[in-house]
Amino acid sequence: MNNFKKIGLSALAGSLVAFSAHAGELSVSGSAGISISDGDTNGTAVSGNQFSMGDSITFSGSGEMDNGMTISVKYELDGDSADATVDAGSEIYDDHSITLDTNGFGTITFAGHGGSSAMSAIDDVTPNAYEESWDGVTGADADLVNGLSGNNMFTYKSPSFSGATITMAYLNASDAVTDVSYTDFAIAYSPEMVDGLTVGFGQGDTEAVTGTEIEDTAMYVKYTYGSMTVAYQENESDGATAAEDIDFEAFGISYAVSDNLTIAYNQSESKVAGDSFAQEATGISASFTSGGMTIAGMMNDVDNVAGQDANDTEGYELNLSFAF
Repeated sequence: MNNFKKIGLSALAGSLVAFSAHAGELSVSGSAGISISDGDTNGTAVSGNQFSMGDSITFSGSGEMDNGMTISVKYELDGDSADATVDAGSEIYDDHSITLDTNGFGTITFAGHGGSSAMSAIDDVTPNAYEESWDGVTGADADLVNGLSGNNMFTYKSPSFSGATITMAYLNASDAVTDVSYTDFAIAYSPEMVDGLTVGFGQGDTEAVTGTEIEDTAMYVKYTYGSMTVAYQENESDGATAAEDIDFEAFGISYAVSDNLTIAYNQSESKVAGDSFAQEATGISASFTSGGMTIAGMMNDVDNVAGQDANDTEGYELNLSFAF
C-alpha cells in the first residue's frame, strides 16, 4: 500500500486507525455502550435480562477522483446483524453503503443495507433527546406512516436551491410478495428570510397487496430559536381498505440546557380508520455528553397500543456510551 501511515497501538480500538492510498483514506470508528431497557414495564410477562451491549464497528473510506467527484464507502461490522437471518455468512455485516458526491449536483447513495428512503427519513422529525414518543414500547410502532426502506436502495439528495433540498429514493422489487419497485421523494425548505425555520413534505406509494397501492404523505414544520427547537408533523396513509388508512400527528419540543445537556418532550397520536381507539403516546428524554461519554435515556407512555382499548403500556431505556 502506497504512503502507508504508521499509527500507534491505541488506535486499534477506535477511530485513529487510518491509512491512505493515492487519494483515498480509510478510518475506523466505534463506541462502547451498555443499555438497560424494558418495552412493557407494566406487563405480566417476566422481562428477563434487560441489559445489552453495543457490538458494532464502522469502517469508512473516501477518495477524490480526477474530475473532482468524491466516492465514500461505509461498512458496519455488527455481531447482531439483521442480515444474518437472510444471508448465510453475513453475520458480521450490517449497515453498508457507497456514496458519490457529484461536486455540485448532489449526492447519490447506494445502500446495500440500512439505508433510509426519503419518506422513512421524515416519519417523525419532531425533536427529541434520545428517541421518539412511540419508540421503545412493545407494539407501538405497528401503526405508523413511514414509507418503505430495504436493501440495495438508491437515494439522491440535491444541493440546496435557495434553501430548498430535494431527496428521492428508488428500491427495485421492493416487496418479496408483490415484487413491485418503490419510489418516493421529499422536499425540505429553509427560507433564508426566516432563520431557523424548516418546512417539509414527502410522498411515496407502497403496494402491500398486488394491484393495491397505498399513498403515504408526510408534512412538517420545525423551528429553532436559540437553544429551543419545536416541531409539528402530520402523516397520512391512504389505501383501499380501512386498515390501510392511517392518520398520524406528532409534536415535540427540545431545549439545550447547556452545551452538554439536552431535554425534550414528545407526544403523538396514530389512528387507523378501522380501529375504535387512537394510539396516544407521550415521552420525555434527556442526554448528557462529557468528552467522549454520553448518558441518554427516555421514558415513554403509550395508551391504546395498536388501537386496542385499555392496552396501556410504558417503556424506558437508559444508555451509557463511550465514543472513540
